[in-house]
Amino acid sequence: MDIPDFTDTQLHRYARHIVLPEVGGTGQGALLRSRVLVVGAGGLGSPLLLYLAAAGVGTIGVVDDDAVDLSNLQRQVIHDESTLGVPKVESAAARIRAINPDVTVEAHKTRLTRDNALDLIGRYDIVADGSDNFATRFLLNDACYFAGKPLVSAAILRFDGQIATFKAHLGAPHPCYRCVFPEPPPRGLVPSCSEGGVLGALAGLVGSLQATEVMKEILGIGESLSGSLLLMDTLNASYHRITVKRDPDCPLCGTHPTIRDLSAH
Repeated sequence: MDIPDFTDTQLHRYARHIVLPEVGGTGQGALLRSRVLVVGAGGLGSPLLLYLAAAGVGTIGVVDDDAVDLSNLQRQVIHDESTLGVPKVESAAARIRAINPDVTVEAHKTRLTRDNALDLIGRYDIVADGSDNFATRFLLNDACYFAGKPLVSAAILRFDGQIATFKAHLGAPHPCYRCVFPEPPPRGLVPSCSEGGVLGALAGLVGSLQATEVMKEILGIGESLSGSLLLMDTLNASYHRITVKRDPDCPLCGTHPTIRDLSAH
């Protein structure tokens, strides 16, 4: 692939990427041409969006139906007090444009549903899940599988975080989210961040890792987290990467799937 023609400003802006042998001019060009959908402009979405924008990801879609609240600012660093009450997609879009004018922001002020998921996801190359509820996580997993899009999924609570990449649409041996978590936990078993709390800096750590994995998938470099689940316990400074396998009995990507569309959601 030919190295793209960069402006002098772009050569200066992305110089620390271009000198990396694994990225170079060709890789930076791939980032500039890429389209990434980020679901959630909150704790995970904030650092994720900031670093994707700084890296020069050409088009970033943001899905969120919430507005900025004072309680968000402890961890949602893309917002500030001047945007209190503003829709998060608008606040995030303004910040992204201020960071990097190379980036086109597509703000989707809506909740992801089974009615709009495939249409939204189909417009992008890769999806990053920064949502805060199990219903959206399972919906995203299924929709990305049917749409044939890679999904970089993460979650945080208290001092713990996890991240994985799912590419089950490519076939074995890649698992999907349901291979690891067959169904949502009973209501009330796992508290939300508002109920259980979350360390603000943890969101920055995990969201930055998400951005890294998204860029690795775009660039086709390094070892993918597909087939792995990275667990973090920041209170004890421990990190564990465990292998997760495709489940032949998975209702979505298994040998005899029972989920054939999004109507179950």
